[in-house]
Amino acid sequence: MIKRQFKLGFQWPTVEPFLFCVHHNDFYPRGTPEFGPEAKHLRNRNIGEDFQPLNGFRMYHGDVVPGFPVHPHRGFETVTIVRKGLVDHADSLGAAGRYGQGDVQWMTAGKGVQHSEMFPLLNQNSENPMELFQIWLNLPRAQKMADPHFTMFWSEKIPQLQLDNGRVQLTVIAGQFNEVAALTPPPQSWASQSGSDVAIWLIKIEKNGQIQLPPAAKDATRMVYFYEGQKLQIDNEKIDPQTGVEIAADEALTLIAPETNVEVLVLQSRSIGEPVVQHGPFVMNSKEEIMQTFRDYEKTQFGGWPWPRADMVHGPSPERFARYPDGHVEKPEEKPVK
Repeated sequence: MIKRQFKLGFQWPTVEPFLFCVHHNDFYPRGTPEFGPEAKHLRNRNIGEDFQPLNGFRMYHGDVVPGFPVHPHRGFETVTIVRKGLVDHADSLGAAGRYGQGDVQWMTAGKGVQHSEMFPLLNQNSENPMELFQIWLNLPRAQKMADPHFTMFWSEKIPQLQLDNGRVQLTVIAGQFNEVAALTPPPQSWASQSGSDVAIWLIKIEKNGQIQLPPAAKDATRMVYFYEGQKLQIDNEKIDPQTGVEIAADEALTLIAPETNVEVLVLQSRSIGEPVVQHGPFVMNSKEEIMQTFRDYEKTQFGGWPWPRADMVHGPSPERFARYPDGHVEKPEEKPVK
């Protein structure tokens, strides 16, 4: 059963415990030695607050390098799915990383962290397309003041299914699809709690392909974001492009691509069932806790900023890596050569 439909704008409507979802799809030109676009591409932009897709891309809060220079978070998690391009991470714990090409970073902000998320344009002789989703997932009251933590899901290890004779490709980022389970989320995440029924799936359906979504808990919410393609069919109902659809989570509904290839993001979860009070990058359970968060941030800066620049980038090498606060470095396993 389809419960409601809505058009997709820059920020997509969500249902708690999902607090925020955005799809960045930018077509950056070739880069400079400073990892940003040439000066001619920066004319007539509101640098520092550039959210209009002039000439196919945005600079966001970056002035030289596109992206999001240092900013704080408390009380929730960010799940960043990078399909094209690379993201450079740096944070107030001294951790760093470069990830992309299908990788996912899952960061528990917990009691407070500052981080930056920059999109370095490494290619100086060709364009630098960037596509990513960022999803904010709330934390239960008992975990809001957990120690900050981040986990890398390298694309080489994320479960990917081929269904309907190869006409459907499904990426299991969180939760479970039939018998296939996602990688383990961070330990304090709502997604790690028994019975949360959290699922994050990316689904590509080729023309004439179809997939049946298995039923979830009756009290879960399931959102289907149709962001690519001309027509999506859910059972017998045709859905227009750039449309979000809330469907009954406890029913086995079928998604069909009747005319062209389509791509959808599915977000599913039971509600945490606690008050949500949000002020920008802080999400707590009461106004008093938000005020305390501001006092804490003013006093501690959530650990300060140990990096030489607010928009930290990690050099010209395209190599992906994650360096954790204890100093150990993790890199993805190389894909076998076929």
